Amino acid sequence: MPTYMDNMISPLPIRLFGGVIDLKKLRVQSLVIHGAGHLPGRIQRRTDARFEHWAFVYIGGGRGYYQAGSGPRQSVEAGSLFCLYPGETFQYGPEEGGFWDEYYFSLEGARVQEWLAGWYGEPEIVRPVGTDESFFGKIELIFRLLDSAVPANQDRAALALEALLFDMSLRYSRTETDSRALFVHRLLDDLAEAVYGKPSGADIAARHHISVPTLRRIVHDYTGYPLGEFMHRLKVAEAKKLLLNTDRTVMDIAGLLGYSDMFYFSRIFKKFADAAPTAYRSQMGR
Repeated sequence: MPTYMDNMISPLPIRLFGGVIDLKKLRVQSLVIHGAGHLPGRIQRRTDARFEHWAFVYIGGGRGYYQAGSGPRQSVEAGSLFCLYPGETFQYGPEEGGFWDEYYFSLEGARVQEWLAGWYGEPEIVRPVGTDESFFGKIELIFRLLDSAVPANQDRAALALEALLFDMSLRYSRTETDSRALFVHRLLDDLAEAVYGKPSGADIAARHHISVPTLRRIVHDYTGYPLGEFMHRLKVAEAKKLLLNTDRTVMDIAGLLGYSDMFYFSRIFKKFADAAPTAYRSQMGR
């Protein structure tokens, strides 16, 4: 996907995809992606915004607010999913002086109405779905499919997006009252925000008033990974974004993410990304 600079939106390079494929060549006519983008470090706020197509927006980092029509102003934290849709006016964006890391997909088709009637529902609600490392990998796959400009890959991208949104919806229930589940979501989000530097398991456990062994058990039970591996995976996911959206060197990125040994960082990155950092930047940044 091409990158652009627009300091009104973000001080960082943004990636945008605009649908240019011949719609007649698509086999999945019930779900068409018109546009997509990644806006890291977004500072722009929207007032009285209106849209022609449905859009699903996922916030991977930062925080802000969202309001649909005359509804309540809702908080948006890292790991939130919300909708923009025709026939309504929206106010949304990072808090004043803040930023967020935004991924969006603009689309249309009868399938969207099926989602609302079946498993999504209530498009005016902000959904805390978490910052699962796999979400970022799936989003990058969709971007690569869209960027290929091959009609069959546009169809694959639409179906992959449907699967991703379904997976995200399973992480959310508006009527959820299980205090333990809410606690776990906050804990995992705290870990996701600790990717820069060298987070201390003892400090994180203390913030949530649990022991380190309990922290390790919770992370393993809910993610399937040991605490150390889970943190490496989160850091690799963040490294991918930095490699694709900044000109920072591998050494700089390793340092930012708390790895004092660049070669160790490169080994960890290759283990979970199946490519060395420089090769990943070269292959995915085309």
